[in-house]
Amino acid sequence: MAPKPARLLADSRRALLTMLGLLAVIWLVQLVNWMDDYGLSEDFGLMPRRLDELPDMFTMPLLHFGWGHIEANSWPLFVFGFLSAYRGMKKFLWATLMIVVFSGLTVWLCERPEAVTAGASGLVYGYFGYLVLRGVLDRNLLDAAIGVVVAAVYSYLLIGVLPVAQGVSWLGHLGGLLGGLAAAWLLRNRGPKAADPAPEPAAGPRSALLKELNDLGL
Repeated sequence: MAPKPARLLADSRRALLTMLGLLAVIWLVQLVNWMDDYGLSEDFGLMPRRLDELPDMFTMPLLHFGWGHIEANSWPLFVFGFLSAYRGMKKFLWATLMIVVFSGLTVWLCERPEAVTAGASGLVYGYFGYLVLRGVLDRNLLDAAIGVVVAAVYSYLLIGVLPVAQGVSWLGHLGGLLGGLAAAWLLRNRGPKAADPAPEPAAGPRSALLKELNDLGL
């Protein structure tokens, strides 16, 4: 197994490349969407309570309704996504899936029927919730410190889970936040760390006898 610092560096590099790749895809989609007069958002954004629309919860985070919309989401998405992924991609991918599903189902079940929802803000709020809770549940000092800083600096985001602004999918924000908190709980490290193996007893007649008795289950 790679030494811990080397493994952390490798995971951080993968996290960086993953988030840069995700942002590149989102901005490329935005360019095509803009050239199509935002037809992609209308066609592949999520509409509530229609079974044929359910798969669109997975395309919804890639789509936006304007350049200001995508700009507002891109920076926190990159920061929160990288910090969520820097200690391993497997948990990050599971967390991302849960956030997308929670956010999408909340919109699909509760949004008004005529609304079309799109945007990566559900992911932003999900990663925010995941970061705030993960370090505490994992008993990881560094992650707990990151969670405190993120909560303090970006606490204003919590206004976005309230129905106070028109044209903002607060339900997508709320669902994403709940998905991130659920992911932190379900993906938490469980049980104590493995203890170091006990040293082998010194060789000798007595140790040989004890080994034989142990092999016999006595």
